Amino acid sequence: MARTIRLRPWQRAALEQLAVSDRPDFLAVATPGAGKTTFALTAARQALAKRPGALIVVVPTAHLKFQWARAAAGLDLHLDARWSPSSGSFPRDMHGVVTTYQQVASAPQAFAARAQGAFVILDELHHAGDDRAWGEALIAAFGNARQRLALSGTPFRSDTRSIPFVDYHFDEARPDFEYGYGAALADRRVVRSIYFPRTNGHMEWSAADGSIHAAGFDDPLAITRANQRLRAALSLEGEWLPEVLGAAHARLQAVRAQHPDAGGLVVAMDQEHARGIAELIRTRFGSRAVVATSDDPDASAKILAYTTSDTPWLVAVRMVSEGVDIPRLRVGVFATTTTTELFFRQVVGRLVRWQQGIGRQSAHLFIPDDARLRVAAVEIATDRRHSLRRERTSDDDSALVAEVEAAFDEVVEDGDVEQLSLFSVISAVATDAVIPDDEPMDEPEDIDHDPALVLELPAPPVLPGATGGVAGSDVVGETRMEHKQRLRSANSELARDLARRTGMTHAQVNAELNRLAGLRRVGEATAVQLEQRLRVGERWLAKR
Repeated sequence: MARTIRLRPWQRAALEQLAVSDRPDFLAVATPGAGKTTFALTAARQALAKRPGALIVVVPTAHLKFQWARAAAGLDLHLDARWSPSSGSFPRDMHGVVTTYQQVASAPQAFAARAQGAFVILDELHHAGDDRAWGEALIAAFGNARQRLALSGTPFRSDTRSIPFVDYHFDEARPDFEYGYGAALADRRVVRSIYFPRTNGHMEWSAADGSIHAAGFDDPLAITRANQRLRAALSLEGEWLPEVLGAAHARLQAVRAQHPDAGGLVVAMDQEHARGIAELIRTRFGSRAVVATSDDPDASAKILAYTTSDTPWLVAVRMVSEGVDIPRLRVGVFATTTTTELFFRQVVGRLVRWQQGIGRQSAHLFIPDDARLRVAAVEIATDRRHSLRRERTSDDDSALVAEVEAAFDEVVEDGDVEQLSLFSVISAVATDAVIPDDEPMDEPEDIDHDPALVLELPAPPVLPGATGGVAGSDVVGETRMEHKQRLRSANSELARDLARRTGMTHAQVNAELNRLAGLRRVGEATAVQLEQRLRVGERWLAKR
């Protein structure tokens, strides 16, 4: 089945650059919200149409596996997000699998056996540097792949670990194609403009050694004291955080008057902090908040439900820092002590995704007036101002450069990690909020309707296991992966019923069902085979 897809100009340019590349590795760096997933899946469909093979997508988190699988199904590419090395071979009615870097690291040889001739997408590849073993596992797993397409939402450095399949110039990763936030703003209707209301304060705290300290964000401190000051401000025991949350809630309410299902995101320090913030939002502002933390097995389901709901607030720790697509997020509160530029840009990326049909839709991220965050915000704001301002003078540029340089002068030195168990907050009061007044000066125009941006896709690769009357889903909008998961659940329930009726163990029942249905493993089964297994089991159950 051939079909067309409308691409943004950068996606078309990146595809053309990829087509002429003679290297097996290609790194595309594009700002969050620009459409990296669509670009990568379009590239995969073109590549597999020319030369069939498996499609393997590697992502940082389990939640993103299902997001990628749903996006792939929209381009008629069927990926199994529940596959694991213990499942056996890839199911014949799926084009491939979505897995995580951690899963690859746990069994690189299992992937290597299936990666020969495969097209591999490595989403947010900088995560391969999180653990040395992860980078080594990627080389072992995908060194024999036909092509590797690496994606990142922000340029990254090697630090002490180089990342596999990346071309380095000194210690900087050198992309084969790059599309930044400023370029995306200039293209119009790709990303939102984002603004950074920042709040100073006066914080008092007791350090691990028992000493008492007091400071505002404009006071120069060494890194240990700066971290303590930030933690004091973000504590639920003071009034700084409730004050900032109140300002953010008021902004969200104003946004929802024009964008009724607009959402807000609070990035918290840890799980206890997240739950406390959600309770504060409920009691102080009478508003609802969903909490998504890594210790909650239902976190991915909660994020998915939030994406399509009208619940005002989502409170998370790291679950929504990267890659998660929730376009309705318009307001954020940076309430975490993680101050790296990479993490800050990841949070910004959650708020800048453009939505059609809304009109003006700037985003706001409320931040502590900490020098480190101010630097990161100024750099992003510089791109925004350059893109929105139709005419700039040399004085404008000089002022921006001076602002960035002044912010960098305030960055504190590295130091020891504080002893949190002995740290306590005495008070934290918000002062001197700085609200940006440079809102968008004009409404972005529609994206260029150049016919060259409409691309005809080749037919998707034929799946031998899906021919000859493949079982179809009777649920509207259900992907093949979701349909098969429903069949697996039905098979599992049937096996439990048979075990109760026959007195056999679950293992014995499942082995007999597999034998009767001609299966080796359920994980390798196609939808047709899963339905056949169900029918066999139902006939067996009817005889008991």
